[in-house]
Amino acid sequence: MQGLSKSRIELPETVVMEILSKLPAKSLTRFRCVCKPWCSSFQTSHFITKHQHNNLKNNNLNILLKRCRGNTHDDIHYFSALSTEKGQNFLVKENIRLPFFENCWYAPVVSGPCNGLLCLHDAGKAALWNPSTREFKILPQSSVQRPPSVDSTSFGCLGFGFDSKTDDYKIVRFVTNYFDKNEEEGFLADWNHQVELYSLKSDSWKEISVPEAQPYGSPLFNNYINGCYYWRATGDSDYLILSFDMANEKFSTLPLPKFGGPLAQYYLELLDFNGSLGAIVYPREGNEKSFDLWVMNGSWTRQFGIESVSGVERPLGFWKNGELFLEGSNHELVLFDPATRELKNLGIHAYPKTMQLIAYVESLVPINGRSEHEEHIIRQPAGDASN
Repeated sequence: MQGLSKSRIELPETVVMEILSKLPAKSLTRFRCVCKPWCSSFQTSHFITKHQHNNLKNNNLNILLKRCRGNTHDDIHYFSALSTEKGQNFLVKENIRLPFFENCWYAPVVSGPCNGLLCLHDAGKAALWNPSTREFKILPQSSVQRPPSVDSTSFGCLGFGFDSKTDDYKIVRFVTNYFDKNEEEGFLADWNHQVELYSLKSDSWKEISVPEAQPYGSPLFNNYINGCYYWRATGDSDYLILSFDMANEKFSTLPLPKFGGPLAQYYLELLDFNGSLGAIVYPREGNEKSFDLWVMNGSWTRQFGIESVSGVERPLGFWKNGELFLEGSNHELVLFDPATRELKNLGIHAYPKTMQLIAYVESLVPINGRSEHEEHIIRQPAGDASN
């Protein structure tokens, strides 16, 4: 009887890449060392897009929670990566500190995600971050010329998005220039506005036209939807929504939903709701909160309402089955199920109104930055006691 001969079966390269495109970014980072062709393939736009589409198709969401645990708003803010595995109740897996933003005036404001990327900014500092590949890019200082006789400059609202026509990531930022003080009157005599646009492809800033409406506030949710970024804004005599198209680099405006109350009595937050522009409206005062969701589909329509939820302060984001993350009255993260009206305390605490929840899909998109290690970013595993 002859011995059995071992045969080696080789899969076609397309099949291998299809299998690999379904793996987590962490595994793909390790597999880059297997062979040079794999390393090269993982960096192609086709593979990056395929990997992202697989994650979107399977709704593979990751959660980062920005928060502050100190006794004041000015203490160090950091990010907690939460477990999204079934049955783990969103336990903190690790805490992430970004030294680049630890000496800033405010906590970093997060814009995004956009294809798995985040834009973080505070005053004049701005950076891009891919938490999946652990790449971090500090953006260059703006080269846009300021008017003569400027006494000081402040950096305001920012929008981050993707231009599909040029395959470029862009950031639009609003700037206010203050001119010399009037010493006798004791106030700033005058100011003007500029708007500047950053391109990741060129790694540079340029000046663009200033819109008539002026945005205000920091985003609580992701305000980038289908190629446009949205802000709450003020016009000549009223409140409205300002949008910026990343492809044609033009501003436009649209009205707020007519929810039947004044903004003095209600909060209105913009968000991405299943790929459409949404607005969640809830009262500023009261021991019980009700939440109305409006969606823009040619015109504003009220999608649904959640009535009389006790023990909560503000919404933080929707989860996969319509559950709503909220900040509780004791400043803990809670999850509300509208179907059963169950309010579950997740045991994660923060200083009041410092929590921001970011749900994102993994991405391999490169940002031409440096590794988290090179930027001294600290990832520390967390136990139950760290919540």
